[in-house]
Amino acid sequence: MAERIPVLIVAGFLGSGKTTLLNHLLRNNRGTRIGVVVNDFGAINIDSMLVAGQVDAMVSLGNGCVCCAVDVGELDDLFTKLAQPRAKIDVIVVEASGLAEPRNLIRMVVGSENPRIRYGGLVEVVDAEQFPDSRERHPELATHLRLADLVVLNKADRVPQDRLDGLRQEITELIGQVPVYATTRGRIDPGLLFDEPLREIPRVAEQLSFDELLHDDHDHHDHADLFERPASSRDGLHRHLHDDYTSVSFTSDRELDPRRLVEFLEDPPPGLFRAKGFAAFGVAAERRKFVLHMVGRHIVFEPDSWSRGESRTTRLVLIGAGLRAETALARLHGTVHTAAEPLDQQAMLGIWRYTPH
Repeated sequence: MAERIPVLIVAGFLGSGKTTLLNHLLRNNRGTRIGVVVNDFGAINIDSMLVAGQVDAMVSLGNGCVCCAVDVGELDDLFTKLAQPRAKIDVIVVEASGLAEPRNLIRMVVGSENPRIRYGGLVEVVDAEQFPDSRERHPELATHLRLADLVVLNKADRVPQDRLDGLRQEITELIGQVPVYATTRGRIDPGLLFDEPLREIPRVAEQLSFDELLHDDHDHHDHADLFERPASSRDGLHRHLHDDYTSVSFTSDRELDPRRLVEFLEDPPPGLFRAKGFAAFGVAAERRKFVLHMVGRHIVFEPDSWSRGESRTTRLVLIGAGLRAETALARLHGTVHTAAEPLDQQAMLGIWRYTPH
C-alpha cells in the first residue's frame, strides 16, 4: 500500500503569521519536499520567491519545494498534479486566505477521491496580541478554532506571561482537548506536523523544476526514534515562547482489543495531535495488519498485509504538544487483549467505521 501524502491546511486571521510559519517550515524541513498551495490572489512573497497570483502558477523554491497560487475551485486538480509520483512530494501545505472559511477546505480534502492524498489536519494560527480584538470584531473566528486539530498561538513574545496564560485558557475552553502550541515568529518544529522522508538526500543545489525536484543538504534523522524530545532545547527559545512537543512510541507483541483502541482514539489524551502506525487485533479470523493515521479528530484505518517474516507486532507513535507520555502509554497498555479466547467479529465494528470504502 503506497503511503498517502498528507494535506495540511494552515489557516488564521489576517496578520496572524501564517506565511511566517510557512517560511519557517520551508527553511527547516530537513529534506522534506513540500508542495505549497496558496489559496489567495495577488502577489505574495514566500521565502523571497515571488508567487504569481494567477491560477495554477507554479514556482520552484530553492530547497526542493514547489509553490503555487490557486482558487479554491482548482484545488482538487492541483492535488492531482502534486500527488503524481514523479513530483516526489512528501507533504502538501495549503495556506488559506486570511478570510477563508476553513470548513470548505477541510471538506474538499476529506472528500477527495484521490487515492494518493489524505487529510493532514487543520492548523489554526492565532495572533496572541491581537486575538481578543479580532475575535470581538469577527465572532466567526471562534468557530474556526473549534475546527482546528492544532492551534498555534503565535507572537507569544508580544504579551506578558499572565495574558498568555489567560489566552491559552480561553482558547482551551473554546476547543476542548485540542493542543495549543505557543511560539513566536512562527517557529514550530516540522516533526509535530509531518514526518521526514526515509531516503538519502542528495547533496545538490541547483535550479529546480516541478517535474524533477531536488534538495539542498539538510540534517537528517529518524523521528521514529523520538521519545519526549523537547523542541525548545534545539532552537534556544524560552519555554513560554516555544512549547515542547512529545513523540511517544508504543510497541506490543500481544494483540489489541479494537474496541478499546477506538475508545482511546475517540477520547484521546490532552495534547495529542497525531497518531500513526499499525496494529494487530485479537479477533477471530482477522490476521491482517491495520495501518492507522489519526490527525486531530480524523481517524483512518486501512487493512494491509504483513510482510513475509514480519511479526504481528503493534507499533504506534503518538505526537502532540503538552502530551503526557506516562498517561498516554498507560492507556495504550490498557488496549491490549488479555483474555485467552479471541474476540468475535463484532469487536471490529468501530474499526470499520473509520475504514475508507
